[in-house]
Amino acid sequence: MTIANRKRAAEDKQLEKKVRPPQNLETKTVETKSTGNEVANAFEDFMRAFESYKETNDERLAQVEQRIGTDVVTTEKMDRISRSMDEQKRKLDQLMVKGSRPVLGDQSFDFSDNEHKNAFNAYIRRGDEMGLRLVEQKALSQSSDPDGGYLVPDELDQQIGRRLSDLSPIRSISSVRQVTGSVLKKPFSQNGMAVGWVGETDARPQTTTAQLVELQFPTMELYAMPAATSSLLEDSAIDIDTWIMSEVEAAFAEQEGSAFVNGDGVNKPTGFLNAPQVDDASWSWGNLGYIATGTDAGFGDDPSDRLIETIYSLKSGYRQNAKFVMNRKTQGTIRQFKDADGNYMWQPPAAPGQQAMLHGFPVVEAEDMPDIATDTMSVAFGDFERGYLVVDRQGVSVLRDPYSAKPYVLFYTTKRVGGGVQNYEALKLIKFGTA
Repeated sequence: MTIANRKRAAEDKQLEKKVRPPQNLETKTVETKSTGNEVANAFEDFMRAFESYKETNDERLAQVEQRIGTDVVTTEKMDRISRSMDEQKRKLDQLMVKGSRPVLGDQSFDFSDNEHKNAFNAYIRRGDEMGLRLVEQKALSQSSDPDGGYLVPDELDQQIGRRLSDLSPIRSISSVRQVTGSVLKKPFSQNGMAVGWVGETDARPQTTTAQLVELQFPTMELYAMPAATSSLLEDSAIDIDTWIMSEVEAAFAEQEGSAFVNGDGVNKPTGFLNAPQVDDASWSWGNLGYIATGTDAGFGDDPSDRLIETIYSLKSGYRQNAKFVMNRKTQGTIRQFKDADGNYMWQPPAAPGQQAMLHGFPVVEAEDMPDIATDTMSVAFGDFERGYLVVDRQGVSVLRDPYSAKPYVLFYTTKRVGGGVQNYEALKLIKFGTA
């Protein structure tokens, strides 16, 4: 065994003591107390990994200062710890979602309309439409679109909305509006009305009015089509509501998360990265301003300066609720950086359920953000609650199809959702290029 291999084996043993391997993440019904312990243990593992990461990175930086280049063993060790940190963070995130998940068979929900729920279950299990029709007639309302399909009970619709907030990071930090029509039209004042100082007896001429622009947010159809066998539907022990929720949520969240970031507005929401972009020095309404790093596909010699410049390019009113948005790989790069005082700019979450911090601002992981490359907008910063709007049309509809894929029963589940930038001042981007 070579000296490098013996050194690597010894360091791996030390690393195993500091960072416990991730445990099985299979989904199962557990008590709240057990889930809380799992979250606490996962958070401790993550913090141990971060301490090991800092020690190894300090060793790497010391090697750079002492000689040209970095020891390959140290680099490999740092990469292994970084991957372990990512795995621990992923486990922690999944446990937090798992802790907020309703227990199967839970009877604590207070359904205000049991008749609607029972009728909906009858439609899902047996295709019996009579119950839903009677409910609609009693309510003197129409719960199906002209193209067919019945609205799910309100309780199920609300559950899907909450789970999407957990799985779609952009939805969870943006403004969300529910509408009854296909398009939301939102007026926005680009500047306030003019005012002026006058003396007691001076004339008071008419001032100019505020300039308003109209923003439009059309809703697009998002669908999923889970399938089930007849025997599953006939099994009374299966909670059909929970089953539909678990099947639909992943498909909806994945598509939403991608569209809110990169959507082109054609049959999908318009993502904030698809908005027009200009250098922040020449910013104007209707464009998102960006700050260039000055280095092709990199942060440059002083990453802290670029990040601070981005932070203070945002007006103070937006900075109060601002967040960094990037993917996991970009965050892994930033994790290595130190400020002028030798402190790590990236700080781990202070407690389970909280977010990592960068220069005092939360970091939100959105895997649909691009990796760092030439001229990419890989980091966004701003007040997304004021800057980006998600529009939900009320109602999630389900159309039962027992004919198209026998012996399976298909459930064509649709939801109409839109999105786009509503305030171009509230968001800034970092461009990894020279101009």
